[in-house]
Amino acid sequence: MPEEYSIYDAKAKLSALVRQVREGQTFVITVHGEPVAELRPIAKIDKPSSFAERLTELEERGELTRSKRKPGEKPNFRLGKPKPGALKRFLAERD
Repeated sequence: MPEEYSIYDAKAKLSALVRQVREGQTFVITVHGEPVAELRPIAKIDKPSSFAERLTELEERGELTRSKRKPGEKPNFRLGKPKPGALKRFLAERD
């Protein structure tokens, strides 16, 4: 079980606590005897070594979808055909 420190004691000993956290120890901070925060080491994250690896990782997690276009190919955007009288309809809808 992690050691507990009141907010007052933790503030007074913060530098020492951080040194111990860097060594892997965890502490609980309390306010009026009730646990409110945890001071612990941050988990190490393996960083991909290249941009291409990062893109692949994001794609595998479903956070990124690669384009179907070939490199250098211009995008083929199609906008709807403008309808005559659009301004008139817009102003009529505002009233």
